[in-house]
Amino acid sequence: MISQTLEMARAYEETEGNKITEEQRPLFHLSPRVGWMNDPNGFSRYQGLYHLFYQYYPYNKKWGPMHWGHAVSKDLLQWEYLPAALAPDTPADSEGCFSGSAVELDDGRHLLMYTGVVADGVCDEDGMLQYYQTQCIAVGDGINYEKYEGNPVLNRNDTPDGSNGFDFRDPKVWRDQNGGFHCVVVDCTADKYGRILYYTSNNGFEWKFVSILAENDGSLGRAWECPDVFEIDGKTVILVSPMEMTGTDEFLCGNSTLCMIGTVDRETGNFKVESRQTIDCGIDFYATQTLLNEDGRRIMAAWMQNWDTIVFNGEDLKWEGQIILPRELSVKDGRLYQKPIRELEQLRKGRLEYKQINVSDRMTLNGVRGRTTELIVEIAPETEDSLEMFEIRLAEKGELYTSLIYRPHEQTLEFDRSHSGARKNVTHVRKCRIDGPEEKLKLDIILDRYSCEVFINDGRQVMSNVIYTDQEAVGISFNARGYAVMDLVRYGLSAE
Repeated sequence: MISQTLEMARAYEETEGNKITEEQRPLFHLSPRVGWMNDPNGFSRYQGLYHLFYQYYPYNKKWGPMHWGHAVSKDLLQWEYLPAALAPDTPADSEGCFSGSAVELDDGRHLLMYTGVVADGVCDEDGMLQYYQTQCIAVGDGINYEKYEGNPVLNRNDTPDGSNGFDFRDPKVWRDQNGGFHCVVVDCTADKYGRILYYTSNNGFEWKFVSILAENDGSLGRAWECPDVFEIDGKTVILVSPMEMTGTDEFLCGNSTLCMIGTVDRETGNFKVESRQTIDCGIDFYATQTLLNEDGRRIMAAWMQNWDTIVFNGEDLKWEGQIILPRELSVKDGRLYQKPIRELEQLRKGRLEYKQINVSDRMTLNGVRGRTTELIVEIAPETEDSLEMFEIRLAEKGELYTSLIYRPHEQTLEFDRSHSGARKNVTHVRKCRIDGPEEKLKLDIILDRYSCEVFINDGRQVMSNVIYTDQEAVGISFNARGYAVMDLVRYGLSAE
C-alpha cells in the first residue's frame, strides 16, 4: 500500500517534472525529475535494466526530507523516470530515507537497503537535536516497494564498542557467488572518526556483525560516508567519502573522496592498505557507488556536486544536481583508473581530426565547437623547454568561458570556471597535480550542457565539474604561452 506521503511526492513530480523540457536537462547525465538531487542510491541491474535511485527532495531545489527518486536506463546514457520509490513515511524513517543500495533476492524481488533517520530526542553539546540512524529494507518489483515490517534491521545495538550511536549510515549491499549477502555501513567513534563496519546475512533481512573493515585514525578527515567495497584486478578496493579533510598535496580539503587499494585479512576481516588516492580531482564530485555489470565491468556512479562547492543553477531550471557519466574502473600499478563507459561511443557523431597543429597564440579550429561534445587532445611542447602554458577555453562566448590550463613545468592541470557566468563566490578554480612521467598530456574532455568531465592520461586522474553557462556559449579555442604541438579528435555527441 502506498502512503499518502509517497502519493503526494509522486503526484508532484509527475506534474512539475513534465514541465521541464528535454532541452532544459543534460543530454546524457541523469538529473532529478524535479527539485533536489544528491547521492546516487541503489545502483543495480534488475530485470534487464540499469536502476539508479537518488537522494531526492522534489518540492524544492534545496536539500529537504530525503526521498528516493528513481530512473532506469538500457545504456546508462538515456534515462527514463519512474515514480519516486521511497518517502519518509514510517516510524523507522520519519525524518528521511537516506542513502543505500540494492540487490536482487532469490525470489526475483528487488531489495533496497537504506538508512532510516528519526529524531532521537537528545540534544548535543550545542543544544542541537540529534538524529538516530538505522538500516532499513524495502522490497519491490522495480517500481513499487513495500517497507519491511521488521525495520530497522540494523540499529545502534548492532555496532561494535566505541560507536557514538548516531552516525550509522549508507549501507552498501552485495551478493557473493554462492548467494550470500554482505554489506558495509559507516559509523563514527565517540571522537567522530569514521569506520567501515562489515556485516553478513543468509537472506538479506537478518544481519550479523563481522568486523571493523577499516577505520580512520584522524588523518583522513573525520566522519566517513558512502562506503563501497569490491574486488577488481586481483585487489580489494574501498571507496569512501571523508568529511572535513585537511587539504594536502594528495587529498582535497573539506568533503573529499578516497580510494584505498589493498587486501583483506580473511581471518580478522581487517583491510590492509597498500595504496590510496583521491578518486576525482575536480570541484564537483562526491558519494560514489558501483555495480558489477553482467559483462564483468565494475561501473561507478557519483554525485556530480559537492557540499562545499554548490553553484546553484539559474531560476529557469527547476532541478538541481546531476550524476556523473558512469565510469568503468580498473586497477593498474596500484592505482585506480577510470574511463567513460564505452556506451558513450554510440552518441558520437561527425568525427573531426587535426594532427600536429602548432599552437603559439589564441586560435580556433574549423568545426571544433559545441556544448555536447567530446574532445580527445594530446599536447606536447614543441621542444623540451618551449611551453610555459597551454589553455583550452570551453563554452566560450564573448566574456564567458571555462578554462583548462596546463603548465608542464609544474605538472599541473587547472580547471577555472571563474568566467562561466556563475553568480556565487564559491570554489571556481581547482588545480590537479598530474601524476605520472608522461611526456605528452592526453585529455579526454566530455562536455554536456551543464558539465565538463576531464579524463587525464587514459583515466589515471579525472576532474569533474559543473558549469551553468548560457547554452549559446559553444565556442572552443586554444592558446599557448610558448610553443606547443597538438593532436585533436572532436566528436559531436547526440542521442539522435
